[in-house]
Amino acid sequence: MKAIGKYIVIDPIEESNIKTEGGLILSDKQREDIRYRQATVVAVGTDVEALVKDNVIYYDKSSGFNIELNNKQYKIIKEFDVVVIL
Repeated sequence: MKAIGKYIVIDPIEESNIKTEGGLILSDKQREDIRYRQATVVAVGTDVEALVKDNVIYYDKSSGFNIELNNKQYKIIKEFDVVVIL
């Protein structure tokens, strides 16, 4: 699989128990309110320079679209939607 242009194929990471700095575990509803989500980069586009395959990133959860390939769901976002590379 190869992305083109500024597009990135990511595999979102399910964050089951998100804790606050004080140690509180957030409910499902509170998790929905978090703007940024974590994902692993599966493929980068031909014009993307800052990312490589297997980078772990945070991205804006409202960005991009979903696609199913080989019975697995992936998300396609633009490089612009990445806010942090871990």
